[in-house]
Order: sequence, then structure tokens, then C-alpha cells
Amino acid sequence: MVRLTRAQQQARTRASVLAAARQEFTEQGYALANVDRIAERAELTRGAVYSNFPSKRALYLAVLVEAAEQAGAALPPATAPPGSEAEALGAFARTWLERLPLAGDTAAGGRLHLRSLVGVVEDEHSRTVLAQVAQVEALLLAIGLESVEPDAPRLVRPAELALTLLAGSGFLAELAPGFGDPFDQALACEHLAGLDLGDTWDPPYLDFVAPAVPCQEAWTPPEGLADLITGEPADLGADGVVTVLGGHRASAAEEAVRSANPGEQVTVVVVPGDPAETGALVRLRIGDLAGCLRRVFPAAAWDGLRLVIDDGTVAAAAGLTDAGHETEAALRVKDGTVVARATGRGAGFAAARHPESWRATS
Repeated sequence: MVRLTRAQQQARTRASVLAAARQEFTEQGYALANVDRIAERAELTRGAVYSNFPSKRALYLAVLVEAAEQAGAALPPATAPPGSEAEALGAFARTWLERLPLAGDTAAGGRLHLRSLVGVVEDEHSRTVLAQVAQVEALLLAIGLESVEPDAPRLVRPAELALTLLAGSGFLAELAPGFGDPFDQALACEHLAGLDLGDTWDPPYLDFVAPAVPCQEAWTPPEGLADLITGEPADLGADGVVTVLGGHRASAAEEAVRSANPGEQVTVVVVPGDPAETGALVRLRIGDLAGCLRRVFPAAAWDGLRLVIDDGTVAAAAGLTDAGHETEAALRVKDGTVVARATGRGAGFAAARHPESWRATS
């Protein structure tokens, strides 16, 4: 008889709970799902369920994260860039719309397939995080679109419109199955690329951001954290900018991305505070979007950008002992050394524009 290690037993228990929860949510939906029934399905105690997942919401989000990861890995990634921004938006929309419920799905099963958060994200903190993450999603889609044409302007606003249209399609599919034609919706997204929205990036407050503070500190970042964009391990030790953002400040990622020197790495580290709920919410939304993006754009579209969820080790390595939802801090790293630090609003911009960065590329 093979004896399992403690870690193997924990992994088996977690997998059993997830499988039982998936069945429960598919049949009952989130609101009517019951943790006691999930425990019965898994042939475990209620305590065993809660020892792996602190709440029903954490369990539901874990089921959605697993579904998103499986969907993202189902088909091979793109190997060639789209021919145009319109073609890219259309292809992205068609990929995203594959999640719409099928005719034979139950209402609860359709919501699970859609990865719906209706009725799940209702408290103010989670709503704020979701709004911030939505802006990060638009940024990632925009970077993909901007990579199609070398001289493309900022395309965050068209990306926001496309994501809004698709989210509305999903909401209607949940409430009124069969309404709307997915082919029409994808075609509408294509046309968004041709809208002249005068999209620029020049936040006026950046003129008042305090410069980063020079320093000379050893940088020993943790290893093994996954990049949510590529799914590969992230190298946090590369020269460039590391910006650490709480869930309420995640949208500040664009400041570091737009301010960094061409070709250098920007690592965006999101501090979830609550890994099982806030962390899972961020992982779900970014991982789900990235799975769609990888099927449309080659990975080179995001060269130099890494996005990770902190398990506490990055903030500790950066000396941020009180990192929380409002955290906004950044480091400039060169040759394994932190050469500048910045905190507060505009930290990513300040670290990216630190004079050391220009010497490094001159």
C-alpha cells in the first residue's frame, strides 16, 4: 500500500472538494449552493472543506479559476500577429464569446461556463478591486492591439469599449439566453478599432509626483511566481522597474508601463491582501483574459511586461512590511541592486523615470 505524503493528501483533498463544488455550483448556482452538500459530495467533513477554502465565495472563485485555466490551455497559442487592429479585436471577441452558455445548459451551469460574478462580488472592497482589475484588463488588451502596428497610438479606450460590449453580451446571455448574435457582436468589436477616440496618455498629476529616492540595496526577489500573462515563471530579478500595487491601486500599472524605457522589463506585482478571495478574483480575471489574448497575439506582444500576484514574498523582499489594499510603491533594479525607490501615487512613473534609467540605456 502506497502511503501519501501530507502534501499529496492535501492536494487530493483539495481536488476532491473542487470537483464536488463544481457539481454543486453547476446544479444549484452560487446563491443556492450549500457547503454541507459539497462536503457530502466529496465524502469529507465540513471542516475539511473549510480547511482548504475559507468561504463559499473562495470555493466558487477557485472553481472559476480552474475553469479559466483549462479553457486557456485548450488550444495552441498564436504564432503570428493579426493583420490589423480590427482583425485582432474581432478574433479576440470570437475567442471571448466561446464562453457564452449553450442551448442545453441549465441556468446555473451556464453561469458557471460564463464565469459569471453576478451575486458573488457585492461588497465594496471586491467591487473596487474588480473595477481596478478591469482597467488592467483593458491595458493588456490595448498593448496587444498596439503591437499590431508599430506607430499605433494608445488603444486603451477602444479596448475598454470592446470589453464593455463583451461583458454586456455575457450579462444578457445570463439573463436572456439566446438574445443577440455572437457573430454580430464580434463584427461590432472589429469596427471599434476604427473609432477615433483621441486616446492619449498624459495624466496631469504626474507633473507633481515626487522623484524616486536613490539608494543602493541588494535585491533578492523570490523565485517561482507565475506570470499571469504568459503562464510561465516570472523573472523578478531582471533590470527594470518593479511596481507593487494593492488591489485598490492596480490600475496604476499603466504608469510604469508607459514610463519605462523601450525594451526594459516592467514587473507589476499585485498584493491581494486576501489570497483566497481577492487574490483568486485577480487571478481569475487576468488569467481568463490572458488565455484569450494568447490565442490572438504572439507572446512577444507583451515582451518586457510581467504581472504576478504576490504571496507576501515580493513585498517582504521590497521592504514593504505593511503592504495593503492601498499600497503603491516601486523599485528600479539594476544589476541585482535596488538603485531607487518610490512610494505613493505615481510611484511606478517615478521609478521608471529615475535618472539611473537613462544612464542604463545610454
